[in-house]
Amino acid sequence: MYALGCSFTGSPFHSFPHTQMNKTQIGVIGLGKMGAGLAQQAAEKGYSVVGMDIRPRPDLETDNLHVVTTIAELAKGLERPRKVFLYIPAGAAVDGLIDQLLPHFEAGDIIVDGGNSYWGDSIRRAERLKTQGIYFIDCGTSGGPGGARTGACYMVGGEAAAVSQLRDFFVETAVPNGFLHTGPAGSGHYVKLVHNGIEFGMLQAIGEGMGMLTHFRDELDISAILGLWNNGSVVRSWLVELMKKMYDEQDQSFNVPSYIEDTGEVNWLVADALRMEVPIPVIAQSVMQLFTSRDQNPTWAKAIAMMRHGFGGHPYGEDAGIRHERNFGRVGEYEMPRPAPAGSPVKPDQGP
Repeated sequence: MYALGCSFTGSPFHSFPHTQMNKTQIGVIGLGKMGAGLAQQAAEKGYSVVGMDIRPRPDLETDNLHVVTTIAELAKGLERPRKVFLYIPAGAAVDGLIDQLLPHFEAGDIIVDGGNSYWGDSIRRAERLKTQGIYFIDCGTSGGPGGARTGACYMVGGEAAAVSQLRDFFVETAVPNGFLHTGPAGSGHYVKLVHNGIEFGMLQAIGEGMGMLTHFRDELDISAILGLWNNGSVVRSWLVELMKKMYDEQDQSFNVPSYIEDTGEVNWLVADALRMEVPIPVIAQSVMQLFTSRDQNPTWAKAIAMMRHGFGGHPYGEDAGIRHERNFGRVGEYEMPRPAPAGSPVKPDQGP
């Protein structure tokens, strides 16, 4: 995680790389998985990159990539107009970093927030910086660390005058057709937020499908089924591909903790939907299911058991007799009548 207020005793400024012809120079603050991957990819494609982290990173140093540990060095090492990408956790840290950048930045410089910030915060930050002549771009970045390293998907919001200065960079470090200027400030992070909500719904559906496959009366080859689905089926996708890969890496089992962690961005989308009165039942329920994965001592289940015990004498905990009734209380299925051929009279035993 990026920390504010660092000191530096590193290399002199003459060691900074020089911008290659027709390639804009960029700064990257926060050299974690995403920031480091983007900085390395850009440097390998001929861009001059000045990275900033809280500690020296000799493992990242190349002819085109130099790492410093203070904002003053970063600002001094960048040609104007400066273009700096932030890849740090969302929230107050972004505002704190902007506060530290402002004394070193000038009108015309560009700050790009590539993290998962809330779109409303991005609008506010853009308006604040505009009063000082500094551009703010909100850049939703998808594809994970692998995408940052080899080709990302960018959803970019901000003024066209700023986005146009980085258009070539976005195109060259994205997968083919993986860059879109989505609109004004806030739109990039809003589109990315909706994207993350859709992702949650897809993950939930695939996860439920895995549950059904494991409950068939005979053992199924889940790895083979997932491989099949990714060859021409309607549900073929990168997520299905990842499901197979992770399943195979776990010795074709689901032997991992059931607790699901997340950083909470999709909660913002659900709150937005409630305020906007837009129905998103699948996405909202996927968030609820995620919360359920964390409930190792569920009060809600205990409360229901207590009420059922009160009104019906239902037992606390498992009961073999009731389980038998649940499984065998229904003697058989009721076979629905077949529809009559077109034009045939309806017989009494075929229903209306």
